[in-house]
Amino acid sequence: MPEPVEGEPGLFVVDGTWGTIRPIELGPELRTVGEFELIEHLETGGVAVDCRRPEAYDGGTLPGAVNIPHPQVLDRIGELDPEEKTVFFCNGPQRAATPNAIEALLAAGDFQGGRSSTTAVGFTTG
Repeated sequence: MPEPVEGEPGLFVVDGTWGTIRPIELGPELRTVGEFELIEHLETGGVAVDCRRPEAYDGGTLPGAVNIPHPQVLDRIGELDPEEKTVFFCNGPQRAATPNAIEALLAAGDFQGGRSSTTAVGFTTG
């Protein structure tokens, strides 16, 4: 599990042996992104959605990420712009929050078929 770095708010040490990236292929416009692609996405003002519970989000997340827990994604769909590339993430390869959120959006008929370039990442965060 990620551990906070003392004296460095928002910075975590991650054990890279904890898991591996699990590609999420839920539709033709969806794909898993790697860490470097995610960093570039965030540095250029891209949207990132932390699908974890609020208490996990409050413990630390990616810079600029918004918290929309996966059970709330359909209720809060108005907060998402279907024209923007959006990265959804959770606690890593052993968790299902990201795929659950994306599956809910797809089932509702949103964020598919060229209306968006939604991406997903499955790596560990705080």
